[in-house]
Amino acid sequence: MADSDDWRVTISVSGQAPAGQAQLSSSLRQVEEDVRGRVGRSVAVGAGDAQIFLYAGTETAARDAERIALDVLDQHGIAAESALHRWHPIEEQWENPDVPVPQTEAERQAEHQRLEDTETAESLATGKAQWHVRVELGSHHHAVMLARTLENEGRAVVRRWKFLIVGVSNEDQARELAGQIRQEAPPDATVIAEQAGVGWPFMPS
Repeated sequence: MADSDDWRVTISVSGQAPAGQAQLSSSLRQVEEDVRGRVGRSVAVGAGDAQIFLYAGTETAARDAERIALDVLDQHGIAAESALHRWHPIEEQWENPDVPVPQTEAERQAEHQRLEDTETAESLATGKAQWHVRVELGSHHHAVMLARTLENEGRAVVRRWKFLIVGVSNEDQARELAGQIRQEAPPDATVIAEQAGVGWPFMPS
């Protein structure tokens, strides 16, 4: 996450424009343009169907942009609600501003370890992986062979033709396993460590 995007304001339209949904969409596009012109290039502005997003590098800039956007919306007769969040570099998600962000390397390491412990505990409690390594191989044969190797190591592997999914309990384990698989898999294999969107099984280690 770039420094210029550390703070985000989400403005959600809480009602329709007087002329209805079509007019609301048109008004929001105009609001987006007006806000972009008033906040300057230091704040990034984006919009969805019923939301406007403002990205800034500091809390002060974010709150100033928030005030401007709400003022523009009011001028267009559109009611809206806003929320301010800060990017948490360890959690890798948007958090409320009162959630502390680690400032030193020791604090960052402690926060990272806390997150890893939380993921591991949730994996053990549910039996579902919080992270997994996804592998795409060049052939079905290579997928079968690699799956057998990983299963012989005691890992739970889900195989789908040329794809493998190997569940693990946390991010550190996923990145370590991805490195190991890159050494064992053919050179053309694609290996990605990522958070599990589906509750894949895993073998506790």
